Amino acid sequence: SVCEDCMNGEHAEHPTDSLENIVDQQLAALQDRVDSAKNRSANLLKHCSCLLLCILKVLQAQLDTLLQEEAAINYNCSLTGEALDGENKAVILQTHKDVGERLGDLASQGLPLQPEENDQLDLMMEIEGLRKSIHNLGTIVTTNAVASQTEASGEGLEQCVVGQPATVVITTRDKSGGLCKTGNAIISAEVCTPDGSVADGEIVDHKNGTYEFQYTVKKEGHFSLALRLYDQHIKGSPFQLKVTSSPDDSPPTTTAANAASTGSSDGGARKRSAKSPGSRSRQKGVRRGGSLFSTPKKRVNPIEDDLIFRIGTKGRNKGEFTNLQGVAACSEGKILIADSNNQCVQIFSNTGEFQSRFGVRGRLPGQLQRPTGVAVHPNGDIIIADYDNKWVSIFSSEGKYKAKLGSGRLMGPKGVSVDQNGHVIVVDNKACTVFIFQPSGKLVTKFGSRGNGDRQFAGPHFAAVNNNNEIIITDFHNHSVKVFNADGEFLLKFGSNGEGNGQFNAPTGVAVDVNGNIIVADWGNSRIQVTSPCEVWY
Repeated sequence: SVCEDCMNGEHAEHPTDSLENIVDQQLAALQDRVDSAKNRSANLLKHCSCLLLCILKVLQAQLDTLLQEEAAINYNCSLTGEALDGENKAVILQTHKDVGERLGDLASQGLPLQPEENDQLDLMMEIEGLRKSIHNLGTIVTTNAVASQTEASGEGLEQCVVGQPATVVITTRDKSGGLCKTGNAIISAEVCTPDGSVADGEIVDHKNGTYEFQYTVKKEGHFSLALRLYDQHIKGSPFQLKVTSSPDDSPPTTTAANAASTGSSDGGARKRSAKSPGSRSRQKGVRRGGSLFSTPKKRVNPIEDDLIFRIGTKGRNKGEFTNLQGVAACSEGKILIADSNNQCVQIFSNTGEFQSRFGVRGRLPGQLQRPTGVAVHPNGDIIIADYDNKWVSIFSSEGKYKAKLGSGRLMGPKGVSVDQNGHVIVVDNKACTVFIFQPSGKLVTKFGSRGNGDRQFAGPHFAAVNNNNEIIITDFHNHSVKVFNADGEFLLKFGSNGEGNGQFNAPTGVAVDVNGNIIVADWGNSRIQVTSPCEVWY
């Protein structure tokens, strides 16, 4: 109990208990500690006894050694004494000879007089080795991707050409439809013929939630393309695939041109990707119609997001296209368009009137097999990236072949541009590298490799150069735009995977206007995005 004054004062609301109970509790707690101390004492005595036995063993071994040495000294001293006590001088001389050196050694021999032991007992932790061992065990991998929301896109979903690689882009999504941003999902793909045979193909994981299925079919016909995520069909799977003998038999996939180049994920026929920017999803983004030619009123004061004019129709004649890839404009008021499937470049006036075309299909110098990017040099030369021929061709302004560059170095050139030094910038889509050449073909420098880092690319597409002579690259599978200086040093990047302003879903074409604004063809989102040099989005 407590005193009455305390109970009526500041401790009035505190719980109380009898003093006897409190004392009993404290005694019980103290007794527990006493018992623990006794148990601890017994353990300490046992430990000390073991330690003492170990020390005694060491000391006993030392003592045995000392006793052996003492016995040897006594024995030699006894022999010497007996010899000296005798009268035979010959024996004394022999003893001096035999025993003298031994006695000298015994007298000078240093014997340990201190216990040969110490009290060091340390645990050396090999943390680094343990860390490496744990790392070598592997990692736990999981994703939130679900098959019902995962989508596939690409020209390869519906059609392909016999013997030519086709590509399908698979975009994984979670249960809410959000884009997955990590890889390692288990995806399987099969291209089956009616008789049950399977075509060759492989799946490339870009480690950012997107995957490419690349396949080749060896005969014509109608096939079934099954895409599965965790053994479940993704949205729309299985797909019906038509395989034709030549590109001529395939319907076109691109029907509109724009100032920023458009194209497939990996250029030309080698990786004929995903639905083209001019496919049905692109057409949904055209809100207003327009005539073939613009009016002065529209050109002076265009309405935002309004169509000014369009060029071309589907076909293989002059002014017609089957698969537009690269677009360029020059100071002479000309618009140049590279048509990948028609193997040519067509030239129009800045009002959309057809002027000329050049290009012959083939794999010899001066011929075009799969033209993708196009640019105009300040001297008037026309520069064309040829994905399938793996080089860049240079033509005069009249379309006459002059030279090629990058042969033997390039694996899949996609986009081309020209900097303020007159150097030719080539985006190698397949090698994930940007090459810079002199017009003579001499390599100035190169930069980039495959990966997700700031200085790396995953299927880069096109390039543009701004007024500061900085190189702007669209990084298709990393869903971003990266900026480098003229020497290839990384400066900055912007964009991430998504559908919001400032986000991209597989950007392709890129251009810079007179005000320095960066114009990006956001292919997967079916739109054009514009950013100022200060990265302010419109």
